[in-house]
Amino acid sequence: MNARTPHAPAVRRIAIALAASASALSLTACGVVDGLGGGDSSASPKKGDDITVGLLLPDKETARFEKFDYPLIKKEVGALTDGKGKLAYANAEASPDRQSQQFQQMIDDRVDVILVDALDAKGIASDVQKAKDAGIPVIAYDRLAEGPIDAYVSHDNELVGEVQGRALVEELGSKAASSKIVMMNGDPADPNTDRFKRGALEELEGEVKIVKKYDTDKWSPEVAKANMEKAIAAIGLNNIAAVYSANDGMAGAVIDAFKEAGASKIPPVTGQDANLDAVQRIVAGEQFMTVYKSFLLEATNAAKMAVYKVQGRDIEFDALTQDSVDSPTNKDIPAQLVAVVALTRNNIEETVIQDHVYTVKQICTPEYAADCAAIGLK
Repeated sequence: MNARTPHAPAVRRIAIALAASASALSLTACGVVDGLGGGDSSASPKKGDDITVGLLLPDKETARFEKFDYPLIKKEVGALTDGKGKLAYANAEASPDRQSQQFQQMIDDRVDVILVDALDAKGIASDVQKAKDAGIPVIAYDRLAEGPIDAYVSHDNELVGEVQGRALVEELGSKAASSKIVMMNGDPADPNTDRFKRGALEELEGEVKIVKKYDTDKWSPEVAKANMEKAIAAIGLNNIAAVYSANDGMAGAVIDAFKEAGASKIPPVTGQDANLDAVQRIVAGEQFMTVYKSFLLEATNAAKMAVYKVQGRDIEFDALTQDSVDSPTNKDIPAQLVAVVALTRNNIEETVIQDHVYTVKQICTPEYAADCAAIGLK
């Protein structure tokens, strides 16, 4: 993961991630990241505020991309460029071919920098190379793309898996060693999937019995549901103690499969992304947990990195990329890894509500009013 830090125990990795996040926030507060404190010593801008940032997002199934990432990045680009900068946006809607076409269009349109959340990390390498040849910097967003990318901003994705896996083991407690677990992993074409899986296995292997593992093409809830139905048929409805689900979309599908199979109680199911429906399922006691990743930090810092890169503001750019990562094609890629939090019924107020991701009113609709009252959410 972080090439400057050897693989560390989970607790230490959490401390590292939190320290990195706090460092980024401190820089922002001091004005360095916003160019208020370091402008005199930074390199002369290559370009002014009249720039175009290209943003390529992967799908609309994952609620956060359209609801949070896109508008947050757009707002930040505008704020950083006194309203003169533009955001050229395209969503691939889960099609790697469409994303490649959109990437080429941005190269043809001569955008100044491209932020890309790659559907196919390996396949997109040729597009990244074309951008490089055209003199357009490319920053990998959320997923680590292959090819000559200039920087990477995401979360510590192995830590995401560790947080999910540890949450399950702790919830199962003394029954963990005899518990049968199903793993519902993400899309194998997504480089984050392997990192999530690796982190989860660090916590699960030797602690529980993993009896079925599935990869989920394009993170499809429909595929996850079909695989969960197979697992229930093979293992037995009442013999599944928990499900490791890599994200919230699949978690919802897994829970639906349990309900349709007649489960009287849903076993612990993990998730990721803190989608609104997942938070509501957690309130209702249907989904055990999700991993909350600060969209605000990831998106706004990605926008900063993109703008600073094309404006030649090296000090500000370096302040945001104090980590480094390796991809299969490149080493020591400047990176920022944002901290993550396990969200359960116990800390909804301290996470998504405190960060203004959702309001209590949005979560506690009439359907969930009684559940909200039961946990003191008001």
